[in-house]
Amino acid sequence: MISVGLTGNVASGKSEVSRLWGAAGVPVISADVLARDAVRPGSSGLNEVVGAFGSDILAADGTLDRDRMRDKVFCDDEARQKLEGIIHPIVWQLRSIWLRERRDEGADLVVSEIPLLFETGREGDFDVVVCVDAPDEVRLARMVAYRGLSEAQGRRIMAAQMAPDEKRRRADVVIPNDGTLEELERNAQATLDQIRSAAPARTMRIDMHVHTVGSWDSLSDPERVLETALARGFQRIAITDHNRVHVGLRMAELYPDQIIPGEEVKTAEGIDVIGLYLTDEIPQGTPAEETIHQIRAQGGISYLPHPYAGGKGGGGKYAEELGPLCDVIEAFNARLHDPSMNEKAVGLAKRHGRLIGAGSDAHTIGELGNAWVDLPVHTNGPATLLAALADARPSGREASQLVHLGSTWAKVRKKLPGAPGSGWAR
Repeated sequence: MISVGLTGNVASGKSEVSRLWGAAGVPVISADVLARDAVRPGSSGLNEVVGAFGSDILAADGTLDRDRMRDKVFCDDEARQKLEGIIHPIVWQLRSIWLRERRDEGADLVVSEIPLLFETGREGDFDVVVCVDAPDEVRLARMVAYRGLSEAQGRRIMAAQMAPDEKRRRADVVIPNDGTLEELERNAQATLDQIRSAAPARTMRIDMHVHTVGSWDSLSDPERVLETALARGFQRIAITDHNRVHVGLRMAELYPDQIIPGEEVKTAEGIDVIGLYLTDEIPQGTPAEETIHQIRAQGGISYLPHPYAGGKGGGGKYAEELGPLCDVIEAFNARLHDPSMNEKAVGLAKRHGRLIGAGSDAHTIGELGNAWVDLPVHTNGPATLLAALADARPSGREASQLVHLGSTWAKVRKKLPGAPGSGWAR
């Protein structure tokens, strides 16, 4: 996640740049907003301020009287430093929480508007520091015209801040704001484009079709499946056991960012339809169209695997019927040994304008890593996955034909006494 520090002296126009970037979809946080949160009524921050400066800095409603507080500190360097010593640590703590939330959401670029960035010596916390700059007399005129301050008050505030030429020298990028609002908008957009174009593309790799001991023909321990997938460069996998969702749900509870809970449903037609992000099991033998309806009713993603495979895909018999109904079509399945089956699936997705995915269809640990989708980093959810799949690159390699022996052995082993996987029993 690229972290941008946006700064500038009072009335330079940095808040306007923040507004413009926020309107462009960039998450923006303001230190001034966080400073208000730090001294909200009942907060420890406000209690500390009152203890340091007295209750006369409170308004009648118990909130901080910011005008009175400003008059007290901007004519007294010692008082200002005392106030900053209380507020700044709380602001940085609140900002850390905000950054963690944005990172969890998958944001690739965030902006922190911090007027006193250089004064606090925290510019090293950012990948890029942008300074909005305007001449002193322009800034003074703005404070008098728009903030109702006297010239004397404005000059005291300006004198308490670092010299503009020093901020310009220390910034990575300077946005001039000595012209019209339209000129500022163009400069702000050009700077944002520059930062975005210089940022490396962030992608992740997922396997959308994996089996575990929850399937009747797999002995793979789910914990080991995830551990192996992560070791092989995957950031997320979908557990899609045959006609069962309980293992996927339990693993998703344990590893909410790494697991997509799913089920590969054997429909009434004898073919497979996968539901991703399910919350409840869909019964085996449910008709295919009804299966898709139930997936959608749960807020999940309908995923059509191996539509041209014999048996489990119906040899393509239902492809044209179900292709337009599903959200995603499996364009590469590593267990298909006839390349034309995957090629036909790609054509099906193109004809009907469907998103495409890929899965190893792994029933054994050794198959993990045979198929994948590279796509933009995103949070783990159905809407974000669908959005990311619009820019996905499915790929993979054909699994050895010997992998089917592993599935056959799993079917036999599960009929014998002491079959593995009892810890994952429903």
